[in-house]
Amino acid sequence: MSIPKLEFPPFHLPAEAEALRGEVRAFLKETLPKIKSEDRFASWNTFSPEFSKALGARGWLGITWPKKYGGHERSFLERFVVTEELLGNSAPAGAHWVADRQSGPVLLRFGSEEQRQAILPRIARGECYFSIGMSEPDSGSDLASVRTRAEPVPGGFRVNGTKVWTSGAHRNHYCITLVRTSGQHGDRHKGLSQLLVDLKTPGITIRPIINLAGRHDWNEVTFNDAFIPESCLIGNEGDGWLQVTSELAFERSGPERFMQNFYVLRELVRVLGRQPAKRASAILGRLIARLWTLRQMSVSVAGMMQDGKSPVIEASLVKDLGTIYQQDLPEIARTLAESDATTEEDLADFLDIAQYATMMAPSYTIQGGTTQVLRGIVARGLGLR
Repeated sequence: MSIPKLEFPPFHLPAEAEALRGEVRAFLKETLPKIKSEDRFASWNTFSPEFSKALGARGWLGITWPKKYGGHERSFLERFVVTEELLGNSAPAGAHWVADRQSGPVLLRFGSEEQRQAILPRIARGECYFSIGMSEPDSGSDLASVRTRAEPVPGGFRVNGTKVWTSGAHRNHYCITLVRTSGQHGDRHKGLSQLLVDLKTPGITIRPIINLAGRHDWNEVTFNDAFIPESCLIGNEGDGWLQVTSELAFERSGPERFMQNFYVLRELVRVLGRQPAKRASAILGRLIARLWTLRQMSVSVAGMMQDGKSPVIEASLVKDLGTIYQQDLPEIARTLAESDATTEEDLADFLDIAQYATMMAPSYTIQGGTTQVLRGIVARGLGLR
């Protein structure tokens, strides 16, 4: 039996993608100083409809989608560049992030024509925002154990259950929600479906979950006899497991998996000054080398996806190694800054930044799939279990 091999073939972004990079940088240099955001660093967790609409007006949302749905029919590699520049410049991209990255593509692939026509152009304009309705209390990383039930009733479904860690639900428009439409809890992958849920629907209660940094990004969303019309079923009833695993693939290998706290590295370079000590230079060099390696792996995965391949193992590995890097970075940077910062004022500012990144770091383990789940995917893919 042949054992699958990990493949990260060398890949370089094409000229049109690098040309777009220059356009995006110029746009951000002009636009970001004019945008009021709730903080300087949270980037894809920072909610700014103003910025999302400005990005949509430039044609950089729904960038790969068909033009008839408001898209621009550009390559996934050009989208990679846009994402990289937004994260590298700490742009407040949180409003449109989930809708552009995964909810829109799910509707494009599995949604009805009515759903596509109604939703996708609004996402591409930066006017329609989505949450993810997967996780549930007491389920941990076992997504197939969902208990939220959608009972078929005349004209639609009556939904009861609870979702947690639902980012942005208190201000977003929709949530693609994984529910059990048939079968029993023990049926696992059978009987699961996805619903396009309007978060203003009667019977839906949204309660805040405040994180360690004191921010209200996450929520608990409870369904109490909420009626969801039949027209909101995404794809076919019972195909939810296939659809949700496809959706997760959009989360796992992009720049956000190793650049979410890129601002820590950027600020560390600033506080160390133009001529850091030899020891500081060596540690900084190792951090940048790890980042560059992850980027090359991510670009390689993007290239394989552009060629129509499905690099599931490689994407999972990027996410796993990216999580380790992002959780290591704040503590290494803090220790280095405390010993080598050029001024006390620079150090004080940097410690505030590092503290925020440290408090956010535990969440990286969960986003896009837990470490244990990802390593299981890699092990199975390589024939090791």
